[in-house]
Amino acid sequence: MSLTFHWFLPTNGDSRDVVGGGHGSPATAFGRYRPPTVAYLSQIARAAESLGFTGALTPTGAWCEDAWLTTAMVSRHTEHLKFLIAFRPGFVSPTLAAQMASTFQRQSGGRLLLNVVTGGESHEQRAYGDFLDKDDRYRRTGEFLHIVRQLWEGKTVDLHGEHIRVEDARLIRVPDPVPEIYFGGSSPIAGEVAARHVDVYLTWGEPPAQVAEKISRIRSLAAREGRTLRFGIRLHVITRDTSAQAWAEAGRLLDGFDPETVRAVQTGLSHSESEGQRRMLALHGGSRDALEIHPNLWAGIGLVRGGAGTALVGSHEEVAERIKEYADLGIDEFVLSGYPHLEEAYWFGEGVLPRLAAQGLWQHPYDDRAGSAAPVPFAV
Repeated sequence: MSLTFHWFLPTNGDSRDVVGGGHGSPATAFGRYRPPTVAYLSQIARAAESLGFTGALTPTGAWCEDAWLTTAMVSRHTEHLKFLIAFRPGFVSPTLAAQMASTFQRQSGGRLLLNVVTGGESHEQRAYGDFLDKDDRYRRTGEFLHIVRQLWEGKTVDLHGEHIRVEDARLIRVPDPVPEIYFGGSSPIAGEVAARHVDVYLTWGEPPAQVAEKISRIRSLAAREGRTLRFGIRLHVITRDTSAQAWAEAGRLLDGFDPETVRAVQTGLSHSESEGQRRMLALHGGSRDALEIHPNLWAGIGLVRGGAGTALVGSHEEVAERIKEYADLGIDEFVLSGYPHLEEAYWFGEGVLPRLAAQGLWQHPYDDRAGSAAPVPFAV
């Protein structure tokens, strides 16, 4: 077994402190700010590629740069790294999305993965001209993915659905390979969409018992559809040589949170329509106390950031053990991030990945590191 690890491209900006944003909360930086230039994001992407991350997630929303355009530019500065592009089905037609994905695959050498984001906040959706409610957005997503899948198979599609209508839709060239579809959502209707249409179901970093329950539920739904899914988890990481150093860094980040900003962000997130966001908020309740909600699982990030709000915090050995704990539940893929993303990629890549490799849980996806070292020539 080899686990898969993805990193994150902070297209809302980066910092030595937490950069907020997501699910209706504004992008805010609490320290020195690094703008999301192509040069800086490419630096992160090259580091992730060298360290052995398989791909990099690029987010979507009004709080960050456009994912498609940014990754298209950054991909030119890497060779192997895949790009997990987040996009919202309601903002583009399924035929055009299928064509864009097909083009990206050819131009990048097959390095596209798709993270389908149905959209959890109606007020942000309306800013883009989308006035469907949450359940209808998920039903539309199901129709959207049905069409895209058919087009990628080279079929001509006619569909007069509840929300989408296409006639004589087809692609001149289908993608090779077909991009894998990643998807997350904690509501019942999200589970139905995942079971029917996606390859990898993603959950945010909840405690293992909650993750196990979610995996069991989605796995059962997929089985009813005659399908088998893989499972992934979205987490931040703070890993250091010692546990004390890692927790000291978590404390430094927490000390940088302005109380008024925390209150404002929590007020905004409390109005979220997302079931996943509600579950994230319940982990900390807006309080700075008792933020270690499971050994080495810290809920502090969620005080100032929407979406993924938990981090694995600890020594390299402790973080590796927590990853193994999630893997034992059925998690195959880990989508990780940390502040700042360049430096934290090295902490994880050099500190945790070798320990997982030594246990047979991971291997570098791009080369055989064990057999790549050439003998040192000595004079004879």
